[in-house]
Amino acid sequence: MEFKNYYEVLGVSRDATAEELKKAFRKLARKYHPDVSKEPDADQRMKEVNEAYAVLSDPERRAAYDQLLAYGYRPGEEFRPPPDWDAGFEFSSHGFSPYEAAEFSDFFSHLFSGLGGRARRGSFRTQGEDHHAKIYLDLADAFTGATRQITLRMPRLDPSGHVVLDTRTLNVRIPIGVREGQIIRLAGQGSPGIGGGTAGDLLLEVHFKPHPHFQVQGRDLLMSLTVAPWEAALGAVIPVALPSGQVKVRIPPGAQCGKQLRVRGKGIPSEPPGDLLLTIQVALPPADTPRARELYETMARELAFDPRAGRG
Repeated sequence: MEFKNYYEVLGVSRDATAEELKKAFRKLARKYHPDVSKEPDADQRMKEVNEAYAVLSDPERRAAYDQLLAYGYRPGEEFRPPPDWDAGFEFSSHGFSPYEAAEFSDFFSHLFSGLGGRARRGSFRTQGEDHHAKIYLDLADAFTGATRQITLRMPRLDPSGHVVLDTRTLNVRIPIGVREGQIIRLAGQGSPGIGGGTAGDLLLEVHFKPHPHFQVQGRDLLMSLTVAPWEAALGAVIPVALPSGQVKVRIPPGAQCGKQLRVRGKGIPSEPPGDLLLTIQVALPPADTPRARELYETMARELAFDPRAGRG
């Protein structure tokens, strides 16, 4: 998937106003519209222009896209978005559906098909739109629960046609057992209703910040557990620190590097709780003293062990 610079597609600067974007779009549309253009690649160029304008003409998508540009991506280079690129942005519910986004490039679809929902339709008395935002929490919050203060940025156009960010701060209660991808709904924190309708809700999509030791897989926790050669060979009981406290794990005798141990019920708390999955990694002590070298030489002589036996 290639990165696209939408400002270059429209031929405008990063600080272009909404009116300047509209003028650039209309000029390019007259040049590349398939019904009137004689350019050989008019159809493809028109699609690129439409896609760029669909992003930059919308304050919410433009603000999120501008944040991507801060990472220094260049047009045409291989693109993998940072996992938290859109965190903290508050999007309203007029996003593209996956079907609509499929009319544009994979780059557009990957970034914007999931932002926002679909606006509610109804009578004059209409409930306000739901807003959507992605938040990142510490893994420990899933074990203990917490009340966290989050700050969200809501893009809008100022009177001069530039995108500006309004911010608001909310105290959010994080329930014990919250999971990756779970939605926390804050009633009445979306757009105001029309004609006396109730306000929409704010939907917070939960993600966990990267942890130095654990990976999250649903309700389960995955961790690499380093053991000494004698602990792997003879068996041992090893303390493992979890976000909820310490648990003692029994290493069976003869544990090999790469073996996975499952400790039931020690993952993210829920009904039922997740498990703790430990992958054994054996660390060798260095032979950096005469005594250490002597011990290794003794093992080499007296242990009938060939790590490559059976491999031809």
